[in-house]
Amino acid sequence: MYDIIGDVHGYATLLKKLLIQMGYSKTNGSYSHPSRKAIFVGDFINRGPEIRKTIRIIRSMVEGGNGYAVLGNHELNAIIFHLKDKQGNTITKPSKYFLSLFKTINEYSSGSQEWKDQLKWMRSLPLYLDLGEIRVVHACWDDGAVKTADQLYENGIIRKKVFQKIYKKSGSEEAKCVWLLTKGVNLKMPPDLRIMNNKGVSPRSFRVKWWEDLKGMTFREASFESKFFMPSYTIPNEVLPTTYPYPEDAPIVFIGHYCRGAGPNIIKSNICCVDSCVTGTKSLLAYRWSGEKELTMNNLVSVKV
Repeated sequence: MYDIIGDVHGYATLLKKLLIQMGYSKTNGSYSHPSRKAIFVGDFINRGPEIRKTIRIIRSMVEGGNGYAVLGNHELNAIIFHLKDKQGNTITKPSKYFLSLFKTINEYSSGSQEWKDQLKWMRSLPLYLDLGEIRVVHACWDDGAVKTADQLYENGIIRKKVFQKIYKKSGSEEAKCVWLLTKGVNLKMPPDLRIMNNKGVSPRSFRVKWWEDLKGMTFREASFESKFFMPSYTIPNEVLPTTYPYPEDAPIVFIGHYCRGAGPNIIKSNICCVDSCVTGTKSLLAYRWSGEKELTMNNLVSVKV
């Protein structure tokens, strides 16, 4: 049986508290449970005060056979940020997506071999898990993207050249697959269409319910944002993004990414978001799956600072 743990983002003390509350204990340098395993949904770096400790805890559990972890978009950004060209120059350009990395990098000494080793370990992590009755992915499940993801690994690791292609060729099949699994679906507003959210801001893109058919929905109904509300205007068909409706009879899928500090965490009977927005709420969430066919609120467990 499995305990699916949300985005940790460097809060090692909270993670240890959650593991202990769920009956895990530390032996031989790794937390373990006599009959269960932990699954981390990605985004365990950046933001928090104990990033280095967090990586060590999760990696020791994965390598000790006491847990699993999938890649999140924050880990992907870390890997891509450190890629070099043949001349040894960084291939990335300044971007807001890389800003949060500096807190992680600053926990390691300049040129740290330990950090290089952690980056290589991250490249060995899967982009998804399909365990039969349950599935785990950071942001969005799509069968086509999953099949493409399987082809990215060589001897159990994603090569640096693959990440270079993901970064440089955003329209490639590899890039679309990886970002779909780790960032989900965003509705990108065209230049000539502006709408105002409840914060008085006109967002150029926002996260949407990838598991639904959005046709006929309003911006508010389609949105899966946690920081603002969109207006109740019907979305023009011309700007609707491609989504990936998730069947009612499909296996339970667990996701992170969406910062559901105020809930809901159980989205449908077979979709659960375990990201409790740890940075803002100072709480960490997990779902304790024990073989049930439909998700239940009773199996959610959280800890706070």
